[in-house]
Amino acid sequence: MSKLQLSVAIGDYDRMRPLVDGLVQIDSVDAQFMLLDPEEIFFRAFRHADFDVCELSLSSYSVKTAAGASPYVAVPVFPSRAFRHTSVYVRTDRIKSPADLKGRRIGVPEYQLTANIWVRLFLEEDYGIRPSDVTWVRGGYEHPGRIEKISLNLPSDVRVENARPDATISDLLASGELDAVIGPRAPSCFDRGHPYVGYLFADPQATATEWYRRTRLFPIMHTLGIRRTLVDKHPWLPVAVYKAFERSKAIALTKLSDTSATKVTLPFVEEQLGAARRLMGEDFWSYGLEPNREVLRRFLERHHAEGLSSRLVAPEELFHPSALELHKI
Repeated sequence: MSKLQLSVAIGDYDRMRPLVDGLVQIDSVDAQFMLLDPEEIFFRAFRHADFDVCELSLSSYSVKTAAGASPYVAVPVFPSRAFRHTSVYVRTDRIKSPADLKGRRIGVPEYQLTANIWVRLFLEEDYGIRPSDVTWVRGGYEHPGRIEKISLNLPSDVRVENARPDATISDLLASGELDAVIGPRAPSCFDRGHPYVGYLFADPQATATEWYRRTRLFPIMHTLGIRRTLVDKHPWLPVAVYKAFERSKAIALTKLSDTSATKVTLPFVEEQLGAARRLMGEDFWSYGLEPNREVLRRFLERHHAEGLSSRLVAPEELFHPSALELHKI
């Protein structure tokens, strides 16, 4: 039997390299990997369903799943996870604490980005800042004219404006026309060391660590989707994909743990790895539904409460059933 030829679009992460390098194979699949930035993958996936297998924004996928309109069905692989207390950049000359965000203008590359949902969750739960308390301004970080990938139906009290067609979010923050920016990347004015642009939280890692101890939430950003028409034709495919990505991650973590010669260009890797495991447990970057049921439930409840998903989606609805029932020896 000839192998199934599939295009696979993912980010260039250590947990993917064993797949990309051929050390791990997807059963009965000849995978053609494309290493792309998330923004390109998501735009092409949700606009044109360009790929057979690809990373998906958890937020965009939840919107489509709630509406019964997703061209992809996911397996419980989570290529990207991140604490998002580093994702709030403010004008430090006027924003001194989260309370100062009320009544302000906050820039976002897209309102429904997964990172932004997690930020709005902790801003409201921990600091009382509701989405209706600010004015949201959408635009491209570094290129004017970015648009939402998917159409939104937001509550009437949430104010969302588009940035000027000739302006970027980074420039508006630098000039003071915005009071803050929330998003998965740092705006370039922050990277350049603008004297009045900085983090909302003075020590984002410490703040996120304390939040994790209270909530036990390690935010999921992306999941992994397979074109639905392929799954209908090849019902064995979801489990094959899940197994391969789980194996690839395991190999990456084994390499990261080998401190005889550090595998990444960063000092104190073993100390950081040890600290993560002491805080979060041995399998801190878990795949699978059950270890992640609570973090998915919290996300989906927030997503629906914000008016982004048309109905409340249960965590198991996100994934193909076959990938939730793996055999054990």
